[in-house]
Amino acid sequence: MTSYLRPLFPCSGLVEQRVSRPEQVNEPDRRWWKLQNQSATGQREQRKKRKPRTQPRPATYHTFPDPAHVVLLRSQLLSWYDREQRELPWRTLAVTEPDLNIRTYAVLVSEIMLQQTQVATVIDYYNRWMKRWPTVEALAAATLEEVNQMWAGLGYYSRGKRLHEGAQKVVTELKGQMPRTVDSLLKQLPGVGRYTAAAVGSIALGQVTGAVDGNVIRVLCRLRAIGADSTSPAVTEALWGLANTLVDPERPGDFNQAMMELGARVCTPKGPLCSQCPVQSHCHSYRKVHDKREQNSKKLLGKLERKTSALPDIEDCAASGTCLLCPSEPWDDELGVQNFPRKPAKKPPRVERTLTCVVVRPGEEGEDEYLLTQRPNKGLLAGLWEFPSVLLEEESSEMKQKRALCAEISGTLGTHLTESLFQSVGEVVHIFSHIHQTYVVHSMRLKDGDIQAQSENAQWLSRSALQEAAVSTGVKKILKLYDSADSQKEQLSKDGKKRNIADKKLQTSKKPKLGAASSGGRQLSLSSFFKTVKQES
Repeated sequence: MTSYLRPLFPCSGLVEQRVSRPEQVNEPDRRWWKLQNQSATGQREQRKKRKPRTQPRPATYHTFPDPAHVVLLRSQLLSWYDREQRELPWRTLAVTEPDLNIRTYAVLVSEIMLQQTQVATVIDYYNRWMKRWPTVEALAAATLEEVNQMWAGLGYYSRGKRLHEGAQKVVTELKGQMPRTVDSLLKQLPGVGRYTAAAVGSIALGQVTGAVDGNVIRVLCRLRAIGADSTSPAVTEALWGLANTLVDPERPGDFNQAMMELGARVCTPKGPLCSQCPVQSHCHSYRKVHDKREQNSKKLLGKLERKTSALPDIEDCAASGTCLLCPSEPWDDELGVQNFPRKPAKKPPRVERTLTCVVVRPGEEGEDEYLLTQRPNKGLLAGLWEFPSVLLEEESSEMKQKRALCAEISGTLGTHLTESLFQSVGEVVHIFSHIHQTYVVHSMRLKDGDIQAQSENAQWLSRSALQEAAVSTGVKKILKLYDSADSQKEQLSKDGKKRNIADKKLQTSKKPKLGAASSGGRQLSLSSFFKTVKQES
């Protein structure tokens, strides 16, 4: 039995009553029901007349549903990689090293170093590291101080510490055997995340798994027009799904490196080289740019025709408002393929100002020595050495700054110092990933070379030892500023001495105009006087 809902007051619709048959509806309501039925029938007829949808569902649009396209993309990308790949030391070692343990360790070192760091910077560090610690056992036997020294200048210093901890765990707990699967790499080694485990597993161990880093995120988002926040859980899982679908089962390591290479050299964040892309035919973003240009051209010519494009439009995919992979922001013609991926706005870095002082004393062999203190074992720049420093909580006068530094350094050296010893040098700006740091630099030169550091976390180092110590790039910038100011001071001092000497010479070179002094005080005759004047003139 069909049940009907009818309003008792059709015009208002405020109260509803359920009835079993239309016969139970009174005459005024019967007319209302007739209109409703006609309207519903008309809507059904309109739906029947509509053309079937040609656009794929969002999930299909953002994936690779055709296996043939996947096979073609693999072939095109790997052919390009075989021709264009850069020769990098870790790639060479991954191919030539027969020992699985060494190969896995070597690839792990490269992947940790490459996190947040450019390839050109890593190459020299990697070569020196592998020369000094060619095996996991050699690294495990090193001290953390030695590791920090080797890592100095590479940034994100906790990475070196995690590598060292991982090597020690492999030797002490895993009997010297590196993990053999992606899951065990992820679970057993500190500092190894999802990407690093997948990269090492595919490159060193030949495991069939995709690997998603920053370059791969950009490539996949452009290939499948994924414009939602690339850090969101939905996009993250979608990208890993795409990577695992596309990875070549015969050459997983090469395929993952080819994707990274493509992102680093062709599908770049700015100024992508779309004309050189080996997988351009698969790229939704590139085709969307082309279609948008055609549409804009037709609009300018007044010949825009309303025809369904062969390529589904990303805006159509998001029409329902439920697609978690489509962009929430409108398309920007000026950006082109750079509309993808979209990243959330970065939080502004925390602003800090730190007082620091370059303290110098005469060394035993006449070489200057510099006072350095060690940072805590946890937190920013953990375990590294720096010039004595004090975090500046609020703006203060130069005298107050000197007083704060004086108290800090007096405690470190166990002696009484005065503010008059401190000289202002200048400021150095150093940018961390999340901190905008300004070092307010002072200097102080001690005459007594016997003053010793009273803390085990402080030491005096010669210039050559300082250059080799585990210090940050910020410390090197401070030292460079100090050297510049010191050389200017020396130059001014030399210029002052030269001027004094020149003034003295100028004064002694002046001769008297008359020769009365040479006459011995004897009065000259009139004729002799004129004769002397004539000779001098």
